Amino acid sequence: MLTFSTVRRLIAALASLCGLAGVGVTARADAPAPRLNVLLIAIDDLGANLGCYGDAVARTPHLDALARRGTLFSRAYCQFPLCNPSRASVLTGLRPDRVAVHDLPTHFRANVPDVVTLPQAFKREGYWTARVGKVFHAGVPAHIGLDGPDDPASWDERVNPRGRDKDDEALFKNLTPGRGPGTALRIFAADGTDEEQTDGKVATETLRLLESARDRGRPFFVAAGFYRPHLPFVAPRRYFDLHPLETMPAPPDPTGELATVPRAGLWTWPPFFGLNPEERREAIRAYHACVSFVDAQIGRVLDGLQRLGLAENTLVVLWSDHGYLLGEHGQWFKESLFEPALRTPLIIASPRLPPTPACTRLVEFVDIFPTTLELAGLPIPGGLDGRSLAPLLRDPERPWPHPALSQVWISRTGAYGRSIRTERYRYSEWGERGADGVQLYDLESDPGEHRNLAGWAEYAATQRTLASELHQRLPWVPGAPPARAASKVD
Repeated sequence: MLTFSTVRRLIAALASLCGLAGVGVTARADAPAPRLNVLLIAIDDLGANLGCYGDAVARTPHLDALARRGTLFSRAYCQFPLCNPSRASVLTGLRPDRVAVHDLPTHFRANVPDVVTLPQAFKREGYWTARVGKVFHAGVPAHIGLDGPDDPASWDERVNPRGRDKDDEALFKNLTPGRGPGTALRIFAADGTDEEQTDGKVATETLRLLESARDRGRPFFVAAGFYRPHLPFVAPRRYFDLHPLETMPAPPDPTGELATVPRAGLWTWPPFFGLNPEERREAIRAYHACVSFVDAQIGRVLDGLQRLGLAENTLVVLWSDHGYLLGEHGQWFKESLFEPALRTPLIIASPRLPPTPACTRLVEFVDIFPTTLELAGLPIPGGLDGRSLAPLLRDPERPWPHPALSQVWISRTGAYGRSIRTERYRYSEWGERGADGVQLYDLESDPGEHRNLAGWAEYAATQRTLASELHQRLPWVPGAPPARAASKVD
């Protein structure tokens, strides 16, 4: 495959032969390419619920288009299915145990005060760094319009938009009365324009920052953090209209399969919080409406990148902090070790690499930090827990013998679990060495994780092997997570 530098040399040589040097083509073969800018796009609570990931309900043309011009990682896994631990891990390149963040209140700098974050690494190389919205952790809806527990050292400029979704809360329909604002299934089809909503303002402010960055004459690292589809599920009405209620799936009764699942592994109890099939469809419809709304806002940003003349020199890295359960196994939300809570969108598009077919290798979110630095041509610091995915961007079918490791602490119950995902299996333990239960799924024959094979005689050897590998790669840390009162989930 021709590399970018090889192509440049060929162009320069042709220009020299044809006498074209001096009319816009540089004849110097050793002329350095300009530094790549970075647009980092973070989405809150987005599972693999996109058209490009095979979701038949999704209406996401802009993210689907981004996947076509870059590389979609179809099996990318977060390290912790909760906002703060996941984001702290992604943006430091360290696993949750390394930064000792397992909950929402803990700020990573309380434990690793001198750690260099991903935007800081760019800032130290002369980049202008800025963010809009939720990039590091911020409570939703509590911190909309506020800095929240951000990391000021990472940014030259911070913007905190606030839209009418923050002010219309009295109008929301609550399907689960009595739950807190961060976990109640509240939905609202809003009147008005996209730009009146917080995520519409995130897109507008990101475009303003990109224009400002273009005029500064320095490379930039701009991060756009979108709040939806995090609860409450609020989007302009036209996005609800894209998803007629009668076309939404109603997850089936999971009573039989849940008899084999450790109680520690179930966040939602009773199943579905007691919602009937029609209410389940309402919640799922509202979630997909929010996904379509965010897709449209990201489309505005990507169109603006092109219009501003920045697309040809800007690396785009798009991720969500974790996956999401929409009634699978009777569960809502994210704090789980089931596949939908851990499998998460990751799309990378570099103007210096050709598009590739979807990469099906197992990758982890701790890989985002070194990957972004390598693609930008910057040094990768030592001591990171991830590995650069640049080789897979060049050859998505190359061997990649690395499992994906995840963990979770469910604050409302105190349950603590760890999981390993291999090419074929997912093995999870609750409590130290499975004291509170074990799950084993063959994802080739049972992709929906309906049959827990833990304890089956014919899978005993597989279970022992996976348990040993999990203990070796993700050892139990005494005292982690910290014993504290359960905190509300944001």
